[in-house]
Amino acid sequence: MSQSNIQSVLQEARVFPPAAEFTAAARLKPADLEALYRRAEADPPGFWAELARTEIAWHRPFSRVLDESTAPNYRWFTDGELNVSYNCLDVHLAGHGERTAIIFEGEPGDVRRLSYRELHAEVCRFANALKARGIRRGDRVVIYMPLVPEAVVAMQACARIGALHSVVFGGFSANSLRDRIEDAGAKLVITADGGWRGGKVVPLKAAVDEALANGAGATVERELVLRRTGEPVAMAKGRDLWWHDVVPAQPDACEPTWVNAEHPLYLLYTSGSTGKPKGIQHATAGYLLGAKLTAQWVFDLRHDDVFWCTADVGWVTGHSYVCYGPLAAGATVVLDEGAPVYPDGGRFWHNCQKHGVTILYTAPTAIRALMKLGDELPRRYDL
Repeated sequence: MSQSNIQSVLQEARVFPPAAEFTAAARLKPADLEALYRRAEADPPGFWAELARTEIAWHRPFSRVLDESTAPNYRWFTDGELNVSYNCLDVHLAGHGERTAIIFEGEPGDVRRLSYRELHAEVCRFANALKARGIRRGDRVVIYMPLVPEAVVAMQACARIGALHSVVFGGFSANSLRDRIEDAGAKLVITADGGWRGGKVVPLKAAVDEALANGAGATVERELVLRRTGEPVAMAKGRDLWWHDVVPAQPDACEPTWVNAEHPLYLLYTSGSTGKPKGIQHATAGYLLGAKLTAQWVFDLRHDDVFWCTADVGWVTGHSYVCYGPLAAGATVVLDEGAPVYPDGGRFWHNCQKHGVTILYTAPTAIRALMKLGDELPRRYDL
Protein backbone atom coordinates (compact mmCIF):
# COMPACT_ATOMS: atom_id res chain seq x y z
CA MET A 1 0.00 0.00 0.00
CA SER A 2 1.40 3.36 -0.98
CA GLN A 3 1.64 6.25 1.43
CA SER A 4 -0.88 8.20 -0.66
CA ASN A 5 -3.55 5.58 0.10
CA ILE A 6 -3.27 6.05 3.87
CA GLN A 7 -5.70 8.58 5.29
CA SER A 8 -4.93 9.80 8.79
CA VAL A 9 -7.83 10.23 11.19
CA LEU A 10 -5.62 11.84 13.85
CA GLN A 11 -5.62 15.32 12.33
CA GLU A 12 -8.40 17.70 13.33
CA ALA A 13 -8.59 20.89 11.29
CA ARG A 14 -12.16 21.92 12.05
CA VAL A 15 -12.77 25.03 14.14
CA PHE A 16 -15.85 25.43 16.36
CA PRO A 17 -16.12 29.12 17.28
CA PRO A 18 -18.30 30.05 20.27
CA ALA A 19 -21.53 31.92 19.77
CA ALA A 20 -21.20 35.69 19.45
CA GLU A 21 -23.22 36.33 22.62
CA PHE A 22 -20.95 33.96 24.53
CA THR A 23 -17.83 35.80 23.38
CA ALA A 24 -19.37 39.19 24.14
CA ALA A 25 -20.00 38.16 27.76
CA ALA A 26 -16.57 36.58 28.33
CA ARG A 27 -14.25 37.91 31.03
CA LEU A 28 -11.35 38.04 28.55
CA LYS A 29 -12.03 39.11 24.99
CA PRO A 30 -9.58 38.22 22.16
CA ALA A 31 -8.06 41.72 22.33
CA ASP A 32 -7.66 41.35 26.09
CA LEU A 33 -5.78 38.10 25.61
CA GLU A 34 -3.34 39.71 23.18
CA ALA A 35 -2.69 42.53 25.64
CA LEU A 36 -2.26 40.01 28.44
CA TYR A 37 0.32 38.05 26.47
CA ARG A 38 2.26 41.23 25.60
CA ARG A 39 2.37 42.38 29.23
CA ALA A 40 3.49 38.98 30.47
CA GLU A 41 6.19 38.67 27.83
CA ALA A 42 7.54 42.18 28.37
CA ASP A 43 7.86 41.98 32.16
CA PRO A 44 7.07 38.59 33.77
CA PRO A 45 7.87 39.61 37.40
CA GLY A 46 5.93 42.87 37.08
CA PHE A 47 3.00 41.06 35.44
CA TRP A 48 2.68 38.55 38.28
CA ALA A 49 3.31 41.15 40.97
CA GLU A 50 0.38 43.24 39.74
CA LEU A 51 -1.93 40.22 39.71
CA ALA A 52 -0.76 39.06 43.14
CA ARG A 53 -1.55 42.48 44.61
CA THR A 54 -5.02 42.65 43.06
CA GLU A 55 -6.16 39.02 43.41
CA ILE A 56 -4.76 38.05 46.83
CA ALA A 57 -5.55 39.50 50.26
CA TRP A 58 -2.19 39.86 52.02
CA HIS A 59 -1.62 40.04 55.76
CA ARG A 60 1.81 41.50 55.08
CA PRO A 61 2.31 42.77 51.53
CA PHE A 62 5.35 41.55 49.64
CA SER A 63 8.13 43.81 48.40
CA ARG A 64 10.27 41.14 46.70
CA VAL A 65 8.64 39.54 43.69
CA LEU A 66 10.96 36.87 42.28
CA ASP A 67 13.98 35.19 43.85
CA GLU A 68 15.99 33.42 41.17
CA SER A 69 18.91 32.48 43.45
CA THR A 70 17.48 28.99 44.00
CA ALA A 71 16.74 28.33 40.31
CA PRO A 72 15.23 26.20 38.92
CA ASN A 73 13.16 26.25 42.14
CA TYR A 74 12.11 29.87 41.82
CA ARG A 75 10.62 31.59 44.85
CA TRP A 76 7.83 34.15 44.60
CA PHE A 77 6.72 37.01 46.86
CA THR A 78 9.10 35.74 49.53
CA ASP A 79 8.62 38.42 52.19
CA GLY A 80 4.81 38.44 51.97
CA GLU A 81 2.44 36.74 54.42
CA LEU A 82 -1.07 35.42 53.77
CA ASN A 83 -3.45 32.56 54.47
CA VAL A 84 -5.18 30.50 51.77
CA SER A 85 -8.28 29.70 53.83
CA TYR A 86 -8.74 33.42 54.55
CA ASN A 87 -8.56 34.09 50.80
CA CYS A 88 -11.12 31.38 50.03
CA LEU A 89 -13.63 32.12 52.80
CA ASP A 90 -13.18 35.22 54.96
CA VAL A 91 -12.86 37.60 52.02
CA HIS A 92 -16.42 36.75 50.93
CA LEU A 93 -18.18 37.06 54.30
CA ALA A 94 -18.80 40.81 54.38
CA GLY A 95 -20.76 41.09 51.14
CA HIS A 96 -21.50 37.53 50.08
CA GLY A 97 -21.58 35.39 53.21
CA GLU A 98 -25.01 33.95 52.37
CA ARG A 99 -24.00 32.93 48.86
CA THR A 100 -23.89 29.16 48.43
CA ALA A 101 -20.33 27.84 48.55
CA ILE A 102 -20.97 24.09 48.24
CA ILE A 103 -23.82 22.01 46.86
CA PHE A 104 -23.38 18.36 47.81
CA GLU A 105 -25.19 15.43 46.24
CA GLY A 106 -24.55 12.10 47.96
CA GLU A 107 -24.86 8.88 46.03
CA PRO A 108 -27.84 7.76 48.16
CA GLY A 109 -29.57 11.03 47.20
CA ASP A 110 -28.88 13.15 50.28
CA VAL A 111 -28.34 16.82 49.44
CA ARG A 112 -26.63 19.52 51.50
CA ARG A 113 -25.97 23.19 50.82
CA LEU A 114 -23.41 25.26 52.68
CA SER A 115 -23.18 29.03 52.41
CA TYR A 116 -19.82 30.73 52.63
CA ARG A 117 -20.67 31.72 56.20
CA GLU A 118 -21.60 28.14 57.12
CA LEU A 119 -18.52 26.71 55.42
CA HIS A 120 -16.33 29.24 57.22
CA ALA A 121 -17.82 28.16 60.57
CA GLU A 122 -17.29 24.47 59.80
CA VAL A 123 -13.69 25.07 58.75
CA CYS A 124 -13.01 27.08 61.92
CA ARG A 125 -14.52 24.37 64.13
CA PHE A 126 -12.41 21.70 62.51
CA ALA A 127 -9.30 23.87 62.60
CA ASN A 128 -9.84 24.31 66.34
CA ALA A 129 -10.31 20.55 66.71
CA LEU A 130 -7.00 19.98 64.93
CA LYS A 131 -5.24 22.45 67.21
CA ALA A 132 -6.79 20.75 70.26
CA ARG A 133 -5.18 17.50 69.03
CA GLY A 134 -1.76 19.17 68.87
CA ILE A 135 -1.61 19.93 65.13
CA ARG A 136 0.47 23.01 64.44
CA ARG A 137 2.06 24.95 61.59
CA GLY A 138 4.20 22.64 59.45
CA ASP A 139 2.68 19.36 60.68
CA ARG A 140 1.55 16.89 58.01
CA VAL A 141 -2.02 15.58 57.93
CA VAL A 142 -3.17 12.79 55.61
CA ILE A 143 -6.78 12.98 54.35
CA TYR A 144 -8.36 9.75 53.05
CA MET A 145 -12.05 10.48 52.54
CA PRO A 146 -15.00 10.19 50.17
CA LEU A 147 -15.98 13.22 48.12
CA VAL A 148 -18.10 14.88 50.81
CA PRO A 149 -18.07 18.48 52.12
CA GLU A 150 -16.01 17.40 55.11
CA ALA A 151 -13.10 16.61 52.77
CA VAL A 152 -13.02 20.26 51.68
CA VAL A 153 -13.50 21.36 55.30
CA ALA A 154 -10.48 19.28 56.34
CA MET A 155 -8.29 20.69 53.56
CA GLN A 156 -9.29 24.28 54.28
CA ALA A 157 -8.84 23.75 58.04
CA CYS A 158 -5.29 22.50 57.53
CA ALA A 159 -4.55 25.55 55.39
CA ARG A 160 -6.09 27.78 58.05
CA ILE A 161 -3.62 26.68 60.74
CA GLY A 162 -0.58 26.29 58.47
CA ALA A 163 -0.53 22.48 58.51
CA LEU A 164 0.26 20.62 55.27
CA HIS A 165 -2.44 18.30 54.03
CA SER A 166 -1.71 15.30 51.87
CA VAL A 167 -4.89 13.97 50.31
CA VAL A 168 -4.89 10.32 49.25
CA PHE A 169 -7.57 9.24 46.77
CA GLY A 170 -10.09 6.96 48.47
CA GLY A 171 -9.67 4.35 45.74
CA PHE A 172 -6.03 3.69 46.66
CA SER A 173 -5.17 0.54 48.58
CA ALA A 174 -4.01 0.27 52.18
CA ASN A 175 -0.45 -0.34 50.97
CA SER A 176 -0.52 2.80 48.83
CA LEU A 177 -1.92 4.75 51.75
CA ARG A 178 0.78 3.39 54.07
CA ASP A 179 3.55 4.49 51.70
CA ARG A 180 2.22 8.05 51.63
CA ILE A 181 1.62 8.27 55.38
CA GLU A 182 5.15 7.14 56.13
CA ASP A 183 6.85 9.24 53.49
CA ALA A 184 5.00 12.37 54.63
CA GLY A 185 5.63 11.64 58.31
CA ALA A 186 1.95 12.33 59.00
CA LYS A 187 0.94 13.19 62.54
CA LEU A 188 -2.79 12.67 62.00
CA VAL A 189 -5.05 10.83 59.54
CA ILE A 190 -8.56 12.05 58.68
CA THR A 191 -10.89 9.44 57.22
CA ALA A 192 -14.50 8.17 57.24
CA ASP A 193 -16.16 4.89 58.13
CA GLY A 194 -16.68 4.51 54.39
CA GLY A 195 -17.94 6.16 51.25
CA TRP A 196 -20.54 5.26 48.64
CA ARG A 197 -19.45 4.16 45.19
CA GLY A 198 -21.65 2.34 42.68
CA GLY A 199 -24.14 1.34 45.37
CA LYS A 200 -21.48 -0.23 47.54
CA VAL A 201 -19.60 1.00 50.60
CA VAL A 202 -15.86 1.57 50.19
CA PRO A 203 -14.39 0.66 53.62
CA LEU A 204 -12.04 3.59 54.16
CA LYS A 205 -11.55 3.24 57.93
CA ALA A 206 -10.62 -0.42 57.55
CA ALA A 207 -8.00 0.53 54.94
CA VAL A 208 -6.48 3.09 57.30
CA ASP A 209 -6.32 0.51 60.08
CA GLU A 210 -4.58 -1.91 57.75
CA ALA A 211 -2.16 0.81 56.66
CA LEU A 212 -1.26 1.51 60.30
CA ALA A 213 -1.04 -2.13 61.39
CA ASN A 214 2.08 -3.76 62.79
CA GLY A 215 3.82 -0.54 63.74
CA ALA A 216 3.49 1.14 60.34
CA GLY A 217 2.90 4.88 60.29
CA ALA A 218 4.71 5.31 63.59
CA THR A 219 4.40 9.10 63.41
CA VAL A 220 0.57 8.97 63.45
CA GLU A 221 -0.83 10.00 66.83
CA ARG A 222 -4.53 10.37 66.06
CA GLU A 223 -7.15 9.22 63.58
CA LEU A 224 -10.27 11.36 63.11
CA VAL A 225 -13.22 9.46 61.64
CA LEU A 226 -16.31 10.89 59.94
CA ARG A 227 -19.50 8.82 60.18
CA ARG A 228 -20.73 8.74 56.60
CA THR A 229 -22.24 5.31 55.85
CA GLY A 230 -23.06 4.06 59.36
CA GLU A 231 -21.13 0.84 58.79
CA PRO A 232 -19.63 -0.58 62.00
CA VAL A 233 -15.88 0.07 62.35
CA ALA A 234 -13.21 -0.71 64.91
CA MET A 235 -12.05 2.30 66.94
CA ALA A 236 -8.61 2.02 68.53
CA LYS A 237 -8.76 3.32 72.11
CA GLY A 238 -6.50 6.29 72.70
CA ARG A 239 -5.95 6.89 68.97
CA ASP A 240 -9.24 7.02 67.10
CA LEU A 241 -11.83 9.75 67.56
CA TRP A 242 -15.21 10.33 65.95
CA TRP A 243 -15.63 13.60 64.05
CA HIS A 244 -19.04 14.17 65.68
CA ASP A 245 -17.57 13.78 69.16
CA VAL A 246 -14.78 16.33 68.84
CA VAL A 247 -15.75 18.91 66.20
CA PRO A 248 -19.27 20.34 66.86
CA ALA A 249 -18.39 21.65 70.34
CA GLN A 250 -15.45 23.68 69.05
CA PRO A 251 -15.76 27.48 68.59
CA ASP A 252 -16.82 28.58 65.12
CA ALA A 253 -14.10 31.23 64.93
CA CYS A 254 -10.42 30.55 64.32
CA GLU A 255 -7.89 33.26 63.59
CA PRO A 256 -5.91 32.31 60.47
CA THR A 257 -2.27 31.37 60.89
CA TRP A 258 -0.43 33.81 58.64
CA VAL A 259 2.32 32.06 56.74
CA ASN A 260 5.11 33.07 54.40
CA ALA A 261 4.28 33.11 50.71
CA GLU A 262 6.61 30.14 50.15
CA HIS A 263 5.20 28.13 53.08
CA PRO A 264 4.16 24.66 51.84
CA LEU A 265 0.39 24.43 51.38
CA TYR A 266 0.17 20.71 50.63
CA LEU A 267 1.92 17.54 49.54
CA LEU A 268 0.36 15.48 46.77
CA TYR A 269 1.89 12.20 45.65
CA THR A 270 2.30 10.87 42.15
CA SER A 271 0.46 7.67 41.28
CA GLY A 272 3.52 5.45 41.59
CA SER A 273 2.89 3.84 38.19
CA THR A 274 6.55 4.39 37.19
CA GLY A 275 8.21 3.84 40.56
CA LYS A 276 7.86 4.88 44.17
CA PRO A 277 5.26 7.67 44.61
CA LYS A 278 6.88 11.08 44.83
CA GLY A 279 5.49 13.83 47.05
CA ILE A 280 5.08 17.10 45.15
CA GLN A 281 5.09 20.18 47.37
CA HIS A 282 3.06 23.25 46.42
CA ALA A 283 3.83 26.65 47.93
CA THR A 284 1.10 28.91 49.27
CA ALA A 285 0.99 32.17 47.30
CA GLY A 286 2.03 31.05 43.84
CA TYR A 287 -0.36 28.11 43.91
CA LEU A 288 -3.30 30.17 45.16
CA LEU A 289 -2.73 32.83 42.51
CA GLY A 290 -2.51 30.24 39.74
CA ALA A 291 -5.61 28.33 40.89
CA LYS A 292 -7.73 31.45 41.21
CA LEU A 293 -6.65 33.04 37.93
CA THR A 294 -7.06 29.89 35.85
CA ALA A 295 -10.53 29.39 37.36
CA GLN A 296 -11.40 32.91 36.25
CA TRP A 297 -9.60 32.98 32.93
CA VAL A 298 -9.89 29.42 31.59
CA PHE A 299 -13.43 28.73 32.81
CA ASP A 300 -14.62 32.35 32.74
CA LEU A 301 -15.80 31.72 36.31
CA ARG A 302 -17.93 34.35 38.02
CA HIS A 303 -19.65 34.77 41.39
CA ASP A 304 -23.02 33.68 40.04
CA ASP A 305 -21.72 30.49 38.44
CA VAL A 306 -22.42 26.99 39.70
CA PHE A 307 -19.20 25.14 38.92
CA TRP A 308 -18.93 21.36 38.79
CA CYS A 309 -15.47 19.90 38.41
CA THR A 310 -16.02 16.16 38.52
CA ALA A 311 -12.51 15.33 39.75
CA ASP A 312 -11.99 13.84 43.21
CA VAL A 313 -10.01 15.95 45.66
CA GLY A 314 -7.47 13.12 45.72
CA TRP A 315 -6.11 14.50 42.44
CA VAL A 316 -4.48 17.85 41.77
CA THR A 317 -7.41 18.85 39.56
CA GLY A 318 -9.70 18.45 42.56
CA HIS A 319 -7.34 20.49 44.73
CA SER A 320 -7.26 23.35 42.24
CA TYR A 321 -10.81 23.32 40.86
CA VAL A 322 -12.88 21.93 43.74
CA CYS A 323 -11.25 23.12 46.93
CA TYR A 324 -9.26 26.25 46.14
CA GLY A 325 -9.68 28.04 42.79
CA PRO A 326 -13.49 28.32 42.61
CA LEU A 327 -13.83 29.21 46.31
CA ALA A 328 -11.14 31.88 46.01
CA ALA A 329 -13.16 33.25 43.08
CA GLY A 330 -16.36 33.23 45.17
CA ALA A 331 -18.37 30.80 43.02
CA THR A 332 -20.58 27.86 43.98
CA VAL A 333 -18.95 24.41 43.85
CA VAL A 334 -20.81 21.13 43.26
CA LEU A 335 -19.60 17.97 44.99
CA ASP A 336 -21.04 14.70 43.73
CA GLU A 337 -20.26 11.50 45.61
CA GLY A 338 -20.05 8.11 43.96
CA ALA A 339 -20.19 6.80 40.41
CA PRO A 340 -21.54 9.25 37.79
CA VAL A 341 -23.77 6.67 36.11
CA TYR A 342 -25.20 4.99 39.23
CA PRO A 343 -28.01 4.03 39.63
CA ASP A 344 -28.45 4.83 35.93
CA GLY A 345 -26.83 6.81 33.17
CA GLY A 346 -29.14 9.76 33.70
CA ARG A 347 -27.88 10.66 37.18
CA PHE A 348 -25.00 12.80 35.95
CA TRP A 349 -27.12 14.93 33.64
CA HIS A 350 -30.07 15.13 36.02
CA ASN A 351 -27.78 16.53 38.71
CA CYS A 352 -26.55 19.20 36.28
CA GLN A 353 -30.14 20.30 35.79
CA LYS A 354 -31.15 19.84 39.43
CA HIS A 355 -28.40 22.06 40.78
CA GLY A 356 -28.33 24.61 37.97
CA VAL A 357 -24.79 23.83 36.84
CA THR A 358 -23.50 26.57 34.53
CA ILE A 359 -19.92 25.34 34.04
CA LEU A 360 -19.00 21.68 33.83
CA TYR A 361 -15.35 20.58 33.87
CA THR A 362 -15.10 16.87 33.27
CA ALA A 363 -13.51 14.05 31.32
CA PRO A 364 -14.47 12.74 27.87
CA THR A 365 -15.95 9.55 29.37
CA ALA A 366 -18.43 11.60 31.38
CA ILE A 367 -19.28 13.77 28.37
CA ARG A 368 -20.10 10.63 26.39
CA ALA A 369 -22.55 9.62 29.10
CA LEU A 370 -24.12 13.09 28.94
CA MET A 371 -24.39 13.16 25.18
CA LYS A 372 -26.52 10.01 25.21
CA LEU A 373 -29.11 11.80 27.32
CA GLY A 374 -29.86 15.01 25.50
CA ASP A 375 -28.56 17.95 23.56
CA GLU A 376 -29.07 20.67 26.16
CA LEU A 377 -25.75 20.91 28.02
CA PRO A 378 -24.90 23.53 30.63
CA ARG A 379 -24.09 27.02 29.44
CA ARG A 380 -20.46 26.12 28.87
CA TYR A 381 -18.10 23.30 29.64
CA ASP A 382 -14.39 22.64 29.27
CA LEU A 383 -12.45 19.43 28.81
